[in-house]
Amino acid sequence: MKIALDAMGGDFAPQAAVAGAVLAAQRLAGKAQVVLIGTEAEVRPFLQQYGSAADALELVPSTQVIEMGEHPAKAFQQKQDSSIAVGYRLLHSGEIDAFCSAGNTGAMLVGAMFTVKPVAGVMRPCIANFVPKLAGGYGILVDAGANADCKPEMLEQFGELGSLYAKYVLGIERPKVGLMSLGEEEGKGSAATQAAHQLFKVNPHVHFIGNIEGRDLFNDKADVIVCDGFVGNVMLKMAESMYDIMVQSNLTNEFFEKVNYENTGGSPILGINDNAIIGHGVSTPLAICNMLMQGYQMAHAGIVDQIKDSFKS
Repeated sequence: MKIALDAMGGDFAPQAAVAGAVLAAQRLAGKAQVVLIGTEAEVRPFLQQYGSAADALELVPSTQVIEMGEHPAKAFQQKQDSSIAVGYRLLHSGEIDAFCSAGNTGAMLVGAMFTVKPVAGVMRPCIANFVPKLAGGYGILVDAGANADCKPEMLEQFGELGSLYAKYVLGIERPKVGLMSLGEEEGKGSAATQAAHQLFKVNPHVHFIGNIEGRDLFNDKADVIVCDGFVGNVMLKMAESMYDIMVQSNLTNEFFEKVNYENTGGSPILGINDNAIIGHGVSTPLAICNMLMQGYQMAHAGIVDQIKDSFKS
């Protein structure tokens, strides 16, 4: 098994990328190989700093970089030898089993849509994010930012995708799916959420527990939290700001440490034909390592095959 990393992605690349890859390679020894994709002249010096510890890493050269501020679709089309474009080609050809990047989020989504493409039957892939639970472990929130405006059928599919991930990757046997709304009552919410509620009620593929509210984000009411990407992204950014305030105030809390993005590493794109994960632009070596570990877990669990089988039926 091979798990690849965009070595040029992120505010601190390639130094942080190489450091995180070395750490992940040590943890994955005997299980999977870590592959770096990037400009050899920039990546090689950092590999040499780690001596024999970097011997387990494979380097695939690329000559271009999609910068954070570039237009995603235009840059992906024009820079076909960028680390992101090369990574997606390797993923599509089956030469790697998962691709991770802390680079341009939009370019990662463009590559997912136009290189590996959505699973047949999936209207729009979504970004998933992990939500710590007060009772322990994590739940999953879908969508976290890929689709700001959603049809009811899209929200229903997000629930199915999140439920499959929760079951096969997080190990939750019967994930509880909750629809984020303005209130618990069935008639509350926007026209889209009210219609989605009716779809969920008769969907045999998910364990739907009804509407949930913002206060239920961290409790044990739902394992899978469904919302459009606008709402999901706002909630996650607010949770991140709470963690930042605690750090700035020199306060420590075991639960809120789990909100720290470094502990999960990145957000998987669900509903595409391969395993791809988007990391935070300011990813540290620890975050990079955990993103690669997450890529391994997805590939090892065969989540893409589970999604394909589910939507085929």
